[in-house]
Amino acid sequence: MKDRITITIGRELLEWVDRKIESKIFANRSHALEFLIAQRKNAEIKP
Repeated sequence: MKDRITITIGRELLEWVDRKIESKIFANRSHALEFLIAQRKNAEIKP
């Protein structure tokens, strides 16, 4: 199950995410944020 959250993000970062969505890198904003957070999490776990 996924939880709904609200975030505040700088305009420049949001525009970057939106360009990636337009380029079909991400399906939507939620997908982009979940993917990027998971990448960061996985990077911290690796020795």
